[in-house]
Amino acid sequence: MLASALALPLARPRAARAAVWPDRPIRLVVTFPPGGASDIAARLIAPVLAERLGQPIVIENKPGAGSTIGASLVAQAPADGYTLLMSNSAPLSISPALMPQGGYDALSSFNHIAYVGAVPTVFVVHPSVPVTTFAELTAWIRAQDQPVQYGSGGLASVGQIVGELYSRQTGARLQHIPYKGSGAMRNDLLGGQIRVAVDALPQNLPFLRTGQLRLLAVTTAQRVPQAPDIPAVGELGYPGLIAENFVGLSGPRGLPDAVSQRVNEEIGRVLETPDIRAKLEGQGFVLARKSPAQFTDFVRLQAEAWGPVVRATGASL
Repeated sequence: MLASALALPLARPRAARAAVWPDRPIRLVVTFPPGGASDIAARLIAPVLAERLGQPIVIENKPGAGSTIGASLVAQAPADGYTLLMSNSAPLSISPALMPQGGYDALSSFNHIAYVGAVPTVFVVHPSVPVTTFAELTAWIRAQDQPVQYGSGGLASVGQIVGELYSRQTGARLQHIPYKGSGAMRNDLLGGQIRVAVDALPQNLPFLRTGQLRLLAVTTAQRVPQAPDIPAVGELGYPGLIAENFVGLSGPRGLPDAVSQRVNEEIGRVLETPDIRAKLEGQGFVLARKSPAQFTDFVRLQAEAWGPVVRATGASL
């Protein structure tokens, strides 16, 4: 009798600890500085997801080294569901092809939990550039005596790779200027310190409406609903420039299936929230649902498709 009575209080805390997730705040690592597409998605989704999970979600911006600093942090974190990655094309599709020493693997180092959507990039110019079409931009760059500087959100960003591919495919000579995040790059673009950029569509839409910047072509096969007047590179005869920066949630390899499934289900519910959906779509996101298995397959296909392309551009970290 005495042994049984003593055993009960010891068993209950163990069962409670094993059954409850989450029971403390969750870190959500963003691999870019504030102001980029991944950061926008994180800050829109996190408060609603936190409410549904019953725990705070703390966003940590960990930029640098082609997004590999933040991704490595998550890959090496305990697989307990308390450190998650706002995954995107830079650390999973591009940078692995540029890391000579390895460091992490896009598939074997992570559990890919929930796909959020994709963000087209756009060729954008300062109004001082005397062009109004993509063809005129190419002709203008070709006519310059020196390579034209173009900005992107950083080394190994989708913007850099698209710019390198554009230069190779058109013969337009460009010099890449990497920034520590799209926000800093966009400030210089608005100020005219640089005059050409390849950047995510969402953050540039307000400047299109005010006339502060010109958007010449989105890197999609067809025009997107958020910017129906901007031609797509697919229709302009450049299918090799089609590129979208995907955004999702991933965790360290070995994440419990129950945690992965819970986050996937809750992200699905968050994206069904009319207010959140409208805000994300208003920022240029093309939203879609994928199961963890479907998202993992998507990451695999992205890595296989982008790896050779990235290496062919000669880009480096």
